[in-house]
Amino acid sequence: MKAYVFPGQGSQFPGMAQDLYNENEAAKNLIENANDILGFRISDIMFAGSEDELKQTHITQPAIFIHSMALAAAHNFVPDMVAGHSLGELSALVANKTLSFHDGLVLVRRRAEAMQKACELQPSTMAAVLGLDDDIIEKTCAEIDGVVVAANFNCPGQVVISGEIDAIDAACALLSERGAKRALKLPVGGAFHSPLMEPAREELAQAIAQTNFNQPVCPVYQNVTASAVTNPDEIKANLNAQLTAPVRWTQTMHAMIAGGATELIEVGPGKVLQGLIKKVDRQFPVSSL
Repeated sequence: MKAYVFPGQGSQFPGMAQDLYNENEAAKNLIENANDILGFRISDIMFAGSEDELKQTHITQPAIFIHSMALAAAHNFVPDMVAGHSLGELSALVANKTLSFHDGLVLVRRRAEAMQKACELQPSTMAAVLGLDDDIIEKTCAEIDGVVVAANFNCPGQVVISGEIDAIDAACALLSERGAKRALKLPVGGAFHSPLMEPAREELAQAIAQTNFNQPVCPVYQNVTASAVTNPDEIKANLNAQLTAPVRWTQTMHAMIAGGATELIEVGPGKVLQGLIKKVDRQFPVSSL
């Protein structure tokens, strides 16, 4: 069984999806459709924009989603199971037909705008912690004054924490004392997948409530539960919870393998997710479209 997985924020790069646009008619039509839906030519920024332009959340998230969907259009696959890392979950939900491309892109835009506003409400950040067990990281975060939580369980020995700047600094210092190989702040201007994203979650929830969720053609393994879901109402509820809940990617990979996955195929810019699955199971076959 083929598991198709979709990357999240951070996998963007200048020139992304330009080769697809130039070489594949289905991908070109999808990208032009995206320009029309958004009301501006995001493709111009994807193809010729600077790294700084592409780092803006309201550009980054739609650009990665569009790149992933253009790859999917070019290859026209039918998945056996899907999952997406954070933002990538919306790509996965289009791939398994839960959402239309139009509705998926509209939700991505609303998500990006809501998250940007939440970031501006309160200074916050994230940090990568390497070389410690998950439970030590979670217990340490719980000891810190202020808001700091484990946000991304990316692979064994790699967890991202998220929260208020002072709390992140304190957590990094304490985690280093407790044996972390590294505990370094990331160049992001927000505490994604933490309680500080509650204003964004509330705003996105309104958009999700107005969106049609169809019966999917295969299960989606969602970030919040790391388990297979096919019920549209359950998918919607989990997506609602995603912005303030951790991304359980390590657990998701284990669940997909246990669920019968025999190959993992990354659909989107970059190869970040292939690297993570190799740290979960070095022998597991991985590739990209």
